Amino acid sequence: MYTTPEDRPIYRLLTGKDDRAFCERVSEALEQGWRLYGSPTITWDEEAGCMKAAQAVVWHEADVVK
Repeated sequence: MYTTPEDRPIYRLLTGKDDRAFCERVSEALEQGWRLYGSPTITWDEEAGCMKAAQAVVWHEADVVK
């Protein structure tokens, strides 16, 4: 099997408010060896009154099919 940071699954969905902190989380994942998986998505959170974003990442060694 693959060894990922902090023994995480090979697939992760990063989510959060669409702000600098979210972008930094995605950037940090890329620096650790994760790679983007598919396109990001964004939606308006009516309750919170802000945009929310999501980006899937997979571990760089994982052989995944889209």
